[in-house]
Amino acid sequence: MPQSAPPTTAFDTNERTAWAGHGAVYAASFGRLCARPAGRLLDAAGVSAHHRVLDVGTGPGTVAAAAVARGALVTAVDAEPSMLELVRRNVPQARSGLATLPELPFPDGEFDAVVANFVLNHVGRPLLALAELRRVLRPGGRLAVTIWSGSPAPGQTLLPRALQAAGAVRPPHLGPLDPADDFARTPEGLAGLLTAAGLRDAHGRTLDFDHATTLDEWWSGPAAGVATVGLTLLAQPPAVRAEARRHYERLAEEYRTDPAQPDALLLPHRALLASATR
Repeated sequence: MPQSAPPTTAFDTNERTAWAGHGAVYAASFGRLCARPAGRLLDAAGVSAHHRVLDVGTGPGTVAAAAVARGALVTAVDAEPSMLELVRRNVPQARSGLATLPELPFPDGEFDAVVANFVLNHVGRPLLALAELRRVLRPGGRLAVTIWSGSPAPGQTLLPRALQAAGAVRPPHLGPLDPADDFARTPEGLAGLLTAAGLRDAHGRTLDFDHATTLDEWWSGPAAGVATVGLTLLAQPPAVRAEARRHYERLAEEYRTDPAQPDALLLPHRALLASATR
């Protein structure tokens, strides 16, 4: 990546807009899903008692809370103020503050372990972000990250399929990463990105899991405009939004598992977990 490349991009700006003020809605919907790999993420980073841990992009503080429960000394940061309100309420034991990748307000080698749970999905320059995470990690410390797989499980495609079936058009400003900044969303691709950032002994693997939710809960995130799928939904005319909901209910039928609870859904998901040493 050229040294002259700006640290933030239009993608970053769109991400800040997508999440602005949405902490509580995210925590009650997609946040429960993203909490699923927390224990495995901390294991991969070798987090234990008395470790100085940085949780970047902490969201509502789920990973931070799990690290505190292990006896770690936790610093939790996020770019979104509404997320930090939840962290301060949910994890008062953690030091928390506002910070946005790829620039963190910490000295070199400040932490024994750094974790980033589904954060690289939301930065415009993933390699630059990882280089910054490496900088604040002490020599010999461990970094662990999760992202969504480029080969999604069927449950992950439920909302996008409903939008597509309704004829929803993604707003042009919500474009993907610049190809020069993107990477293969595979275990090998993610591990390779960590290696390119200067980390050692990188290893990636796939995490498959089923997420239990309800019809209305899973719809509540996009209905409030959370994330790209939410901004896409809200950009549609009312008739298209109504049609998307109709297709969503139809497509969700295959994920209903309990006749006694007709609104209950079990959605298969696939993520990637990678870790490395500085």
